[in-house]
Amino acid sequence: MHISEGVLSAPVLIGSGVLAVGGTIIGLRRIEQENVMPAALLSAAFFVASLVHVPIGPASVHLVLTGLLGLVLGWGCFPAILVGLFLQAVFFQFGGLTVLGANTVTMATPAVFCHYLVRRWMEQPGTRMPAAFAAGFLAILFSALLTAAVLDFSNEGFAAAAKMLIIANMPIMVIEGCVTMFTVAFIAKVQPEILQVKTAS
Repeated sequence: MHISEGVLSAPVLIGSGVLAVGGTIIGLRRIEQENVMPAALLSAAFFVASLVHVPIGPASVHLVLTGLLGLVLGWGCFPAILVGLFLQAVFFQFGGLTVLGANTVTMATPAVFCHYLVRRWMEQPGTRMPAAFAAGFLAILFSALLTAAVLDFSNEGFAAAAKMLIIANMPIMVIEGCVTMFTVAFIAKVQPEILQVKTAS
């Protein structure tokens, strides 16, 4: 749900930029050397999944797989998402460079939250699928709420668009939950070590 350039106020741009830098620094410090490749693969998956988007006012809706990134990478999803968003802004003009920090925060923060919320349930096969669905669903829900809050905070005129963004993302939440669940099920069968990626404290 990329926020377009020219719609956010300067304080929001600066504040979100600082938060994005902080989250990225933490993420880079917590990704261990042997886990760089899974992080790169998930960043590529995020890049591809979110290329197809539907514009909704000053933002857009699309699959992002941030729930999956959060489950596997934890704080490492900050640099992974930042790289994907940067490449999309440069090559396809999705979002933009000035709102790179805001878009990173609205997508990566919910992913980290979902990591801590449901990660422990991923260890048991019986609860792995519900946990994966919850991560995908909640990551989009919280991203939509956070994006709506950012838009409303920047300009009260975006209140209607912010509400529309949340409503438009409701079916995406369910789809994202299902995609995350089936992806986790597939990975658990063919390469389960990816689900065991650990990040440094």
